[in-house]
Parts: sequence; structure tokens; C-alpha cells
Amino acid sequence: MTRLLIAMISAAALTAGVAHGDSRLRIVTTTSDMADFARNIGMDRVVVTSLSRGDQDPHAVEPRPSMVVQLKKTNLLIRVGMDLDQWVESLIDAARNPSVMEGAKGYLDASLPIVKLEIPEGRIDSRMGDIHIYGNPHYWISPENAKPILSSILAKMCEISPSNADYFRKNHEEYAKRLDAAIHRWKERLKPYRGAKIVAYHNSWPYFAQCFGLVIVGFVEPKPGIPPTPSHIASLVGKMKAENVRVIVMEPYFNLRTAQSIASKAAARVAVLAPSVGGLEGTDTYIDLLDNDIARLTDALQAPR
Repeated sequence: MTRLLIAMISAAALTAGVAHGDSRLRIVTTTSDMADFARNIGMDRVVVTSLSRGDQDPHAVEPRPSMVVQLKKTNLLIRVGMDLDQWVESLIDAARNPSVMEGAKGYLDASLPIVKLEIPEGRIDSRMGDIHIYGNPHYWISPENAKPILSSILAKMCEISPSNADYFRKNHEEYAKRLDAAIHRWKERLKPYRGAKIVAYHNSWPYFAQCFGLVIVGFVEPKPGIPPTPSHIASLVGKMKAENVRVIVMEPYFNLRTAQSIASKAAARVAVLAPSVGGLEGTDTYIDLLDNDIARLTDALQAPR
């Protein structure tokens, strides 16, 4: 972070103040997915702001002074955790809002109730790429994981605003029913493809694959965050042909040309899926997001070769 940016952030923290005259609970989230969960529980009694957009790589969000202002005014911060949104930590320090510092009542790491995948063992160093020491952090993409996330957000909102607890619980119950119905619909749609082998551009989809019975057999990135070399691409194409892989899934912000080139050589298709709410057109809510992603994925899986 540049000195200029640090100075701007500090200045914003000093000048920002807590809004008065609005009794709604103010919530800041690091991603648009957490924001959608909070809105569905809080409805008209919360004001929710996401610090990142769904079309951004959540690993690499650049802190801005306006984000400090948001954190300065908020009652509750909800973060993905597991080092995915490490960038928020400098913002928390700059905001100097004791309510949302780690361990405070207004701080929620939504990863805490998640059964984590791919926790690395042994020595970890930079040669392994962008490894997350607490495990793969892309857990929210599995709709089964949305349930414990929602429960932890509900509990925290009720703790901070007990006078609204019954209202929050009612909204949570109604949303959970809608989500359960959607999960049943999504699983039925992908049921014919259980056991299908896919390749992912970045290692963002293990929880999604686990939820829907898909098997990820390789990655376009040889290691997380590392661009593919010609030799890696050649090896990956060979693997895809040998294992009859029909689809490469990738996020909208990665290199589509690279993915399409590999897919062309392996007689496969590219399915661009949004990992977060707002990442593609028509993904304005979490349920819209999964509807869209699963439609795109099934289209690619059933397409003729």
C-alpha cells in the first residue's frame, strides 16, 4: 500500500463520524455474497454495504479511503476470513472503530462454522503459489455452506440488536426455506452429471464440486495465482483428453483466451461462472447466482463435442 494511500485512509478515518438519526443496523461486508445474506435477514432494518463488487477478484481488492469511512460508521463487519480478504485488516486498523475490531461484538468471521477443505500440511513457502494456510477460502460457493453462514450472521445480528431479534429470526426462517427449495432444484438439475470430471482455472470450486458431486481433475493455473506455462498447458490438455473432461470452469476476471485455447485443444467447453453475487449479469442475489452458474454449467456439460 502506498504512503499516499495510507495517508488518505488515515485522513478519512479522522474525519468520518457515526451517522445519527438512523436506527437501522449498519453492516459492512467484504464481499457481495455476505451482503446478500445480511440483507435477507435484516431486510428494511439494516443498511448493508459490500466493500467489493462481485466482478472483482476477492483476493486482490484495493483498499480505498471510502471503505474506511464505511467501517468507521458500521455496527457489524462480516468478512469471509481464511486470509481471502486480508486486505480488510489495514482498513479495520485505519477506521479505529472498536466495535468491529477482531474479537469485538461487531466482528464476524463467517468461516468459523465451515468444515474447511484443503488445509495445507507441512512446510509452506512462496513456491507453492498463493496458498491459504487456513484452507481453501471459497466456501460460500457451496449452497450447503450458506446455511451455517446465515445462522452465524443471524446470531450476531440478534446479539447486536436484540430488539429486532424476532424480526431477524422470522426473515432468516423464510429465506432458509427458499434456499432449501433452491438447493433441491439445483441438485436435481446437476444429478445427471454427478461424477463428471471438470477442470477449473483457479482453485475456487472445491466446495461447489463437493456439494454437487463433480470431480475437479486439474487446474489451468499450475499453482494458485501462477499463470500457466506452455508445458503445463500441454500436460493439462493431455489429461483432459485421457479423462474425458468436457468443461473448464472459470471466473469472469481470469484470462478467457487462455481457457478457450485449452478447451479447443481438448474438445471441451468453457463455462464462465460467477463466484460472487453481481459477478455476471443476472446474478443480483445469491439464489440468482447459483441459478445462473448451474444453468451455464449444465449447458456446457451437455453441449455436443
